Amino acid sequence: MERFDAKNWDEKKRIGYSRKVLQYFLHPKNVGEIENPSVTAKAGSPACGDMIKLYLKIEDEKIVDAKFRSYGCAANIATASVLTEMIIGKSIDDAKKIKFKDIVAELGGLPQIKHHCAVLAAEGLKQALAKWDVIQGRREIDERFVKLILAAVIDPLTGESVLHGHKYKGCEIEGKKVKIMLNVPKDDPEAEVFEEQIRESFEGLDVDLEIEFA
Repeated sequence: MERFDAKNWDEKKRIGYSRKVLQYFLHPKNVGEIENPSVTAKAGSPACGDMIKLYLKIEDEKIVDAKFRSYGCAANIATASVLTEMIIGKSIDDAKKIKFKDIVAELGGLPQIKHHCAVLAAEGLKQALAKWDVIQGRREIDERFVKLILAAVIDPLTGESVLHGHKYKGCEIEGKKVKIMLNVPKDDPEAEVFEEQIRESFEGLDVDLEIEFA
């Protein structure tokens, strides 16, 4: 079988991918997990096509290491990989400034139809840093924080956040107790998927999490 070589791939066959995207897809950086990470975050779901899970190691308010696991297309892998390289060595404050457009620019562009992969990577980073602020006591867990976490919990049938389509009913927060209420029947096959995603999204936080279904 002929070996694939990104350098010699005809420009017309790239579907709009830059050479840098292809290189990160073929030779991704920082793939894997960090043992005892400072914080983790997950955005997306394999059920709807694309998913990224970030692992960050933070020391003295600086990201000293970052790794990822992903499921999805070439753009999903490339955006997650380049993001880890962009944030290693950055302070928390500087990392918070990174937007999805910065990721797209760092890759030399992405087809418009693949911009959602950069959005997913940026949302994963935003979630991780918000969780870090909670862990450090700089941020309280309120409904705004809960919605930030739930924004990355994806409905496998629609590919949209659980916040859309009237599935999110509300939340109750009392101390460390966090109760999330969803307008999804408990016997609905989606209920188990949502619960798994939500619990994983709250991973690493000192909370007593309850998920109530309709």
